[in-house]
Amino acid sequence: MITTALLATATATSQALPATGFLALIFAIILVALVFDFLNGFHDAANSIATIVSTRVLTPMTAVIWAAFFNFVAAFLFGTKVAGTIGSGLVNPHYIDIYVVLGGLTGAVIWNIITWLLALPTSSSHALVGGVAGAALTKALIARTGLDVLVWQGWFNGWGGLLLFIILSPTIGFILGTLNMTLVAWLFRRATPSRVDGWFRRLQLVSAAVYSLGHGGNDAQKTMGIIVMLLTTAGMSSWAAPNPHNPLNMFGHSHTVAWWIILSCHAAIALGTMFGGWRIVKTMGSGITRLQPVGGFCAETAAATTILAATHWGIPISTTHAITGSILGVGTTRGVRSVRWIWGQRIVIAWILTLPCSAFMAAIAYLIVHNFVEPFVK
Repeated sequence: MITTALLATATATSQALPATGFLALIFAIILVALVFDFLNGFHDAANSIATIVSTRVLTPMTAVIWAAFFNFVAAFLFGTKVAGTIGSGLVNPHYIDIYVVLGGLTGAVIWNIITWLLALPTSSSHALVGGVAGAALTKALIARTGLDVLVWQGWFNGWGGLLLFIILSPTIGFILGTLNMTLVAWLFRRATPSRVDGWFRRLQLVSAAVYSLGHGGNDAQKTMGIIVMLLTTAGMSSWAAPNPHNPLNMFGHSHTVAWWIILSCHAAIALGTMFGGWRIVKTMGSGITRLQPVGGFCAETAAATTILAATHWGIPISTTHAITGSILGVGTTRGVRSVRWIWGQRIVIAWILTLPCSAFMAAIAYLIVHNFVEPFVK
């Protein structure tokens, strides 16, 4: 049913556009999607490397290369359930066209840049879904076709699941971070601080790698879903169709997305991570609480567990929320005063603002596209 609706929209769109101009616009929007993916890696690099840099286990340059490598390797280790959720599980396909996708991506890119300038570790994922929703709602308001734009499928699917995990992902991260730190402190209670520090400097390399795998596996799929949505709406679904002999189908995972989309999205997010958002690294690594290697290991392990579980179930969660909650949980084990709660308050405010602000910016972007781009390509 969803595919039929998208194809119907696609037929109407593709018949109205000249082939050359239509293809040029599609390629331009794919480029914007990859720019968003790059900014996602750039913005969220802090999540992957902040703890390992702040504990001085790795230098910043080595840390970003380490994280970027595992961001890319994630392409071979996970399926594409999250991409499916983004592509068809959040916005009614009747309201999706190439202009809505362009407006949504533009709003998400603008919000990411603003929050990077403010050094706030907000969710690129929520900026993306908020942007697409804002553009689709604006289209519906212009066309006066109703407001049944957002897909609600209970508490664990569609927007219900997304909104639920805005609360659950940092909460689960916080609980797991606290439990990890408490358990490790008890297990190594008789070890000298220097020996514990030495062991966890090595172990933190593993936890950072696993976290980066989870980050790449969940976040890159969101851009994949947008590109699949774009191509299907444009009547070019064959471009997004998976190859049954895809070499990426490993470890029992099957992919429902073309290999070129998977690899380009993982390459873009890995490249963004390599460039790194250093302004946010300081906030995540030492602005919230000061971490030792053992604390960094516990926080990364807690966040990675949360993200990998969500990826397995196809839930597009915020990796930023997961790691922030984990860091807060680890810091709290040393006492409430060891956490700089003012940063926690600022981050929570930014989280609350991300969906409406990215939706508003996408709405403005869609109006500009609708009035100044759409008429010239018809």
